[in-house]
Amino acid sequence: MARITVEDCIDKFESRFELVLVASNRARKIHSGEIPTVEKDNDKPTVIALREIADESLSIDSLKDRLIQEYQTVSSLDEDELSLDYAGSETQTSDENNDDESQLNKGNEEDKILNEDVSNETEEDKILNEEASNETEEDKILNEEVSNETEEDSI
Repeated sequence: MARITVEDCIDKFESRFELVLVASNRARKIHSGEIPTVEKDNDKPTVIALREIADESLSIDSLKDRLIQEYQTVSSLDEDELSLDYAGSETQTSDENNDDESQLNKGNEEDKILNEDVSNETEEDKILNEEASNETEEDKILNEEVSNETEEDSI
């Protein structure tokens, strides 16, 4: 039944996305306790919302307007309030910029020290790796000697 209802509603909106937004908003309202304008008929809130849209029991424009009002989060401010807030923020930002620059310089010096430490560690790692490779060559030689001895014992 919901599939037919969706097909009935598509022609009432400019796009399917708009239909989905409006219908889901109305379904949430019905689920939260608003009284539907059509009979429930043991349907879920989404189906009831689509039936309301198909029957045009609520005006499409009012549904769109309610949706827009819910999603608007920016409140309108007077121009005077905006200009006063902006003027006060200019002095704060220049002080903050100076603090930020000094912190960046300190951070750069610390990074240089850390990079030097890392380069020293990599040299130590190279030496350790060379020693490990020398050990593996010695192991190879010992293994060859052992294998030669076992061959001689088998003969």
